[in-house]
Amino acid sequence: MFDISRMDLMWVSFVSIGFMALAAVLIYLARYVITIRFVSVIVTLISWVLLILAFLLMILVIGGSSHA
Repeated sequence: MFDISRMDLMWVSFVSIGFMALAAVLIYLARYVITIRFVSVIVTLISWVLLILAFLLMILVIGGSSHA
């Protein structure tokens, strides 16, 4: 579907997994560690942006490569 090599798709998937892991850590920090409400909201918004980026990158990975 996309004109991306398989090795590049592998790296994109690793980045996507890293974004998801980082988002999970940020949500944990925002809920249980950070006591300042304003900072907690900012950290939560950053984690949501990371999750959305991870989702979009996974669409790229699932779409696959046109290289056979």
